[in-house]
Amino acid sequence: MELIPAIDLKGGRCVRLLKGDFAAETVYSNDPQTVLDRYVALGAGRVHIVDLDGAKDGEQPNRQIILQLASPGRAKLQVGGGLRTLARLRSFLDAGIERAVIGSLAVTAPAEVSSWFEEVDPKRIVLALDVRIDSSGAPLLTTHGWQQTSDTVLWNAIEQYATCGLTHVLCTDISRDGALSGPNLELYADAVRRFPHIQWQASGGVASGTDLRALSEVGVAAVISGKAMLENKISPQELRPFLPNASSPASM
Repeated sequence: MELIPAIDLKGGRCVRLLKGDFAAETVYSNDPQTVLDRYVALGAGRVHIVDLDGAKDGEQPNRQIILQLASPGRAKLQVGGGLRTLARLRSFLDAGIERAVIGSLAVTAPAEVSSWFEEVDPKRIVLALDVRIDSSGAPLLTTHGWQQTSDTVLWNAIEQYATCGLTHVLCTDISRDGALSGPNLELYADAVRRFPHIQWQASGGVASGTDLRALSEVGVAAVISGKAMLENKISPQELRPFLPNASSPASM
């Protein structure tokens, strides 16, 4: 399992929201480049970037910052937020972004997004299918920067992409996001059981090395961590097994 540190951009700054609430914002840095460099130094091979402004409003005010972060020689980037046209997706991939992350549109326009898998390498597309767990335990998809909850169940959404070569799905339980309350292991175990061919990325709640080990045992391909990484909640020793470019203890 790979640990993918996250950088969330809002107004050009590195921030974290609590449970997707734009009014519950914590600013961690005015210099996203410094944050990225720290993750690379720890051994991250890939970093997850979210343009929160783009996710909410559909625009891309942080585009230039993201392109600067994608400079050669640093970690590979997977980027989401505001990628609501094929042209925007292509422009990022052509600029050196490794993977494009599609969120709201994957829920609201599955036929259109499915067609994109025929235009670009499916392995370069990540569907961000973020959920709220309802009273019956069903994972219902959210859209528009987590501002709206749909009546579509996660599993049904996956089925809509069954024949297009879908490889990567990033699933966030937003009730756990930024709360450091532990990941929803039951959700991800169910996801891996139902769709073992998908490379699942788990997000939300990671707070410790114990959480990372538990997710690895569940069978997800990767885990996204934002707040725990920004606040140094997990020691370098606990992070090392999950960071592909981390130095071994003997070489440190």
